[in-house]
Amino acid sequence: MSVRRIFGWGSAVLVLLLAMLVIAIATFDWNRIKPTLNEKVSAALDRPFAIDGDLSVRWLREGDEAGWRRLLPWPHLVAEQLRLGNPEWLKGGEFVSLQRVELRLSPLPLLWKQVVIPQIQLTAPQAQLVRRADGRNNWNFDLGSQDPQAPEAAPWTLEIGSIGFDRGVLRLDDESLNSQATLQVEPLGKPIPFSDIVGAKVAAKAREQQAVPQDYAFGWKVDGRLRGLPLAGSGKVGGLLALRDASQPLPLQADVRIGATHIVLAGTLSDPANLGALDLRLQLSGRSLAELYPLTGVTLPATSAYATDGHLTARLREEGGALFRYQGFNGSIGDSDIHGDLTFVDRAPRPKLSGTLTSNQLRFADLAPLIGADSNADKQARGVASRQPADKVLPVEEFRTERWRAMDADVSFTGKHLVHSAKLPLDDLFTHVVLNDGMLSLEPLRFAMAGGKLESNIRLNGALTPLQGQAQLHARDFKLKQLFPTFAPLQTSFGELNGDAALSGTGNSVAALLGSANGELKLLVNDGAVSRGLMEIAGLNVGNYLLGKLFGDEPVKINCAVADVGVKNGLLATRSVVFDTENAVIGVDGTANFKSERLDLTINPDSKGVRIISLRSPLYVRGTFKQPDAGVKAGPLLARGAGLLVLGAVVAPAAGVLALIAPGESAPSQCEGLLKSLQAAPH
Repeated sequence: MSVRRIFGWGSAVLVLLLAMLVIAIATFDWNRIKPTLNEKVSAALDRPFAIDGDLSVRWLREGDEAGWRRLLPWPHLVAEQLRLGNPEWLKGGEFVSLQRVELRLSPLPLLWKQVVIPQIQLTAPQAQLVRRADGRNNWNFDLGSQDPQAPEAAPWTLEIGSIGFDRGVLRLDDESLNSQATLQVEPLGKPIPFSDIVGAKVAAKAREQQAVPQDYAFGWKVDGRLRGLPLAGSGKVGGLLALRDASQPLPLQADVRIGATHIVLAGTLSDPANLGALDLRLQLSGRSLAELYPLTGVTLPATSAYATDGHLTARLREEGGALFRYQGFNGSIGDSDIHGDLTFVDRAPRPKLSGTLTSNQLRFADLAPLIGADSNADKQARGVASRQPADKVLPVEEFRTERWRAMDADVSFTGKHLVHSAKLPLDDLFTHVVLNDGMLSLEPLRFAMAGGKLESNIRLNGALTPLQGQAQLHARDFKLKQLFPTFAPLQTSFGELNGDAALSGTGNSVAALLGSANGELKLLVNDGAVSRGLMEIAGLNVGNYLLGKLFGDEPVKINCAVADVGVKNGLLATRSVVFDTENAVIGVDGTANFKSERLDLTINPDSKGVRIISLRSPLYVRGTFKQPDAGVKAGPLLARGAGLLVLGAVVAPAAGVLALIAPGESAPSQCEGLLKSLQAAPH
């Protein structure tokens, strides 16, 4: 037999064998291997697995392939009625169930131990995610470990191009997060173009970046509880998870309420397999920014009701930690506006928030929640228990210092115009807030007022228990005629207000800090005025009492006012407090107890005339900060002229205030002469 004939017969036999093999594979009943397959998968995953329905393989050519590969048929696997159970500790139930799974497998990469699946289509997926309080969950798989003595085999790799799905249900029961929720997904019926949701401008920008999102194909809704808060929401999503193609981002749209927080977003998720990047328009609103902490882990201050609208981008796989940017946002806090850019990095050992914020018009009332100084009704409105006692003035609401230690921050804030009263104009507030491992500092905190500036440095060490606080304040060059534009006698005045204060204390609230405070306060007013209107602006009820007793309702011109007081363990004691008015020279002696909020002050007037009879007898102020009691002291009247002798006995430290004198260019300070005379007075 010739070689040609042998070769011919051999080729014919090989073709016949291949044909028989193809026929065998094509006609093979794959359901026969289900028992073995179920057993092997169950053993590998250490939990029950089963294909209860039909298992089949169809061989189809791929039109997308090029050249000779187009002739090569690909296996298309179809499995129906699949279920994967829970680990043994969960005592039964199903982790995942599917009505149908269909996938196509690229055959050639199998030669190189690569399992390449261009697409998987899931029908009616249902999943139950469970996590116990001890951290055990049913979505992590213990696949065992290889024998360390066994030779290491070349690993198989898995590549999935995309995952398609239809209606499905996802249930969550997470004891560690105190969360239970159900997510349902349903086809929309008719796809909605991406541009219809996000707008033509955003869609055009995506096309320019060669990242064209899919249409919205499914609607979803969720309800339950998240971290103990009521959860309800709905939205839309694309129908295909493009796990390998970044040019096919998954479109997202959501309108969700978590407790009192409302979240509205629309945009895309890129590289879903690795949670690659987010690009969203994000709107947030709620009762207080502090309520975002349990949801996001971002430490934000207590505020009035807020609303913001901005552009959120995120790169979730950065080497230094997930990076979030909330850019160009605009919004409001209470009746104040807010604008800016913020960046949040989920880094180790603590995440960090940084950025710049600006407010064109900031109301003082919207700053009150920062220190718990808002009313009990306002506290209830922002979801905080009303702890302020009815008879107390100083805020007792505690700072959440445990949150300070959870995050770092570096944020600059500018308030262009501060609204407190038309009679008290404030501008150009600026503060640099730095939070580092529980240490909160505002250095500086300053604002401009009436031609002058108040500058302060505040440090609150929340890393210590109780909190330790320090504050230094410097008031300079406040022009009195600008402070009181409606008071005619001051419109030709060159007077100024200057002051210094340094305080330190311990405690987790404003009341506790002041109740333990140590330090001093020095204040000098040259050529000024005092009125009930001024005291109302400052919110000083005590001042209203004194003015009513001393001067009635009329504004009274002050030639000089000097205050030098010390604070020790929360007890403020006067060292030198003197008012030289057009009617009298008045000295104040006594104490104010910040811990008990009680007053014990004596006012010693020396009248410059007989017009004001009440000034010829000492006055007292007692009672509490909330309800002060003022009256005329019983006892002998002060002799005329004796007032200065009394004042001289309490103003020996007046030299400490003399340094605050800053006379105007055209007029000498009237305080300088008074302070020198007080220092020279016998005592």
